[in-house]
Amino acid sequence: MSKSYFPDKIFDKIDFIENQFLIGDYENCQFLNCNFHNIDLSKFNFIDCYFDNCNLSMTKLHNTAFRNIVFKNCKLVGLHFEHCNSFLFEVSFDNCNLNLASFYKLSIKNTKFVTCNLSDVDFTEANLTAIIFDKCNFLNAIFDSTNLEKTDLRTSYNFSIHPEINKIRKAKFSASNIIGLLDKYDIVIE
Repeated sequence: MSKSYFPDKIFDKIDFIENQFLIGDYENCQFLNCNFHNIDLSKFNFIDCYFDNCNLSMTKLHNTAFRNIVFKNCKLVGLHFEHCNSFLFEVSFDNCNLNLASFYKLSIKNTKFVTCNLSDVDFTEANLTAIIFDKCNFLNAIFDSTNLEKTDLRTSYNFSIHPEINKIRKAKFSASNIIGLLDKYDIVIE
């Protein structure tokens, strides 16, 4: 069975829980104010697409392709990005809620996260080389055997990264958030 092809479409204020979302290749499409909550996006291909103010929480992403995708003002709670097709995987996030998401063992080098809530996100064994995390909240995020080399965390906060079990060579931190590298030692810094 062949997939449908949807180029240059705008989907505005569509609730895909109530309206069928056809499996296929979506190229250069815009999804504005759409609801994908808990639907199955497995084997969908999104290329050069833009999602603004959409709810994709708890969607299933088995072998989903995200190639050059922008998520802005989106709710992406509980997504397992590690289940996506990793070939040419490229995303950026601006003002998104990614609580409880997982990037386990995923390579997302050079990705940009701006003003995102990354509470309880799992970055275990992920390759986060040269990522920019601008004003992101990492409360209870998991960094375990994570590659953070050349990553910029200067404006982010609430992270706890243990230098002994993560690669942090040439990562950038600010004087105000360096406590996130020392909190495991239970020391007082004034």
